[in-house]
Amino acid sequence: MTKYWIGVASHEHVQRGVKDGFAQVCHGKIGTLKYMSEGDWLIYYSPTYSFGKKDACRCFTAIGIVDKGEPYTFEMSEDFIPWRRNIKFLKSKEVPIEPLLEDLNFIKDKKKWGFPFRRGSFEILYHDFELIAKNMKVLNE
Repeated sequence: MTKYWIGVASHEHVQRGVKDGFAQVCHGKIGTLKYMSEGDWLIYYSPTYSFGKKDACRCFTAIGIVDKGEPYTFEMSEDFIPWRRNIKFLKSKEVPIEPLLEDLNFIKDKKKWGFPFRRGSFEILYHDFELIAKNMKVLNE
């Protein structure tokens, strides 16, 4: 059964993953990557443009399908070896979150809508995936 996931990363980090065809979540921890299966979907939400800065992005910035294979480690530096998962990213439109807030079921408290993203990655229901994917122009209206 297909599952749908949200990953949270800065816009600059998402673009590196899109370019090279991988996902990395939760500051390199294996996190939800171990629960993903080939054919699942991943949508990235970027709270900022730059890692560690306060330059608000607040957009869904990439969408893709989990590729075959298991999570793997990748040595970015001697002291940082994060977990990754291969993703086939699709051409999509970046979408601000604010217009979608009222209709997203995974956001329970609309006044504290940023709270769920603090987890770094999490599963969502098809309804929320469909809403975001249609707005990103990946699924037909």
